[in-house]
Amino acid sequence: MYYVNPNIKNTVRVFPPQDRYSYHRYDMNENPEGLPKEFVDSVLHEITPEFLSIYPEPDRFLNKYASYIGANYENVLTTNGSDMAIRYVLETFGEPGKNVVTVTPSFEMYWVNCSILGLHHKPVSYGPDLTINIDSILKAIDDDTRIVVLLNPNNPVGNVYTDEELQKVIDRAEKVGAIVIIDEAYYYFYDHSFIRYALTKKNVIVFRTFSKLFSLAACRLGVIISNPEIVHEIKNGRLTFDTNAIALLFAERILDHPDMIDQLIKTEKEGKAYILEKLHENGYSARDCRGNFIFVEPKHSAAIVEKELREQKKVLVKSFGNDLLKKYLRVSVGSKNSMGFFLKAFLEVDGNKSL
Repeated sequence: MYYVNPNIKNTVRVFPPQDRYSYHRYDMNENPEGLPKEFVDSVLHEITPEFLSIYPEPDRFLNKYASYIGANYENVLTTNGSDMAIRYVLETFGEPGKNVVTVTPSFEMYWVNCSILGLHHKPVSYGPDLTINIDSILKAIDDDTRIVVLLNPNNPVGNVYTDEELQKVIDRAEKVGAIVIIDEAYYYFYDHSFIRYALTKKNVIVFRTFSKLFSLAACRLGVIISNPEIVHEIKNGRLTFDTNAIALLFAERILDHPDMIDQLIKTEKEGKAYILEKLHENGYSARDCRGNFIFVEPKHSAAIVEKELREQKKVLVKSFGNDLLKKYLRVSVGSKNSMGFFLKAFLEVDGNKSL
């Protein structure tokens, strides 16, 4: 019988649903409408047979991105989505059998990678009011901790941290020799970044992604931001051609269009304000989760409403099985037009008294 790594064999995975192209997608925090068509068409014109025949070269993008965030080339590294950033950092700085501290619930790929790599995941739970106690996180960081993870804002709950709270975590982690990951996948929807800590501290890493605001989820592009020493260590373990050339080209062109970036942010904020206002007007409890998503508490079972939206309206939203979140639906946010479409379908389904 062939050998199977027991960590991989014993990891229980739940993969995303397939065949979503024919649905209206509000379930995975994508941009429901994507980038402007004229912009996409203009970039596609640059993809020639010769372009496709050449191995990807990330340095041109990295230099441009470093300038964009006020850093240097040595501070940044591309990855095949921020999923791969998680894997690289846990491989590089995690120690088998030692602890990785995260809050829970949070993005599942942290605990999944802990399981695959033989690391001990140490979760810190939210309270019933969906708040997290920073002292509980500090208490969880001990001599066996190698990595601490903060998502700012966190998915799915949407809480954020203050500078004072972050500094306490960094100081505590530094005392025990631990790395601090700050996952800023949803930074552009919340105007407070901790990137300066990644550029000035010895033990801090920031993740960014081009899947959310920049609408390149299909292309897979993430960025690791840290001090040159940490970036060097991660780069040593990184695959040579980790990020594809199409993703890099689209990302470069996005950075060349700052007005488009501003419009994407404005459009999302208008859509979020609109849907929150309309839900409140219709008597719903709705929570601004700081990222490009909201929570809404339907009048019927959230799981049933999710199912009926999918089957009746071909509208996808996210429901949860755990007790803390089971009464909520998470809804990705886009333009006012896309949120108006969701609202109509939601009110028709949740207003059905036979559910």
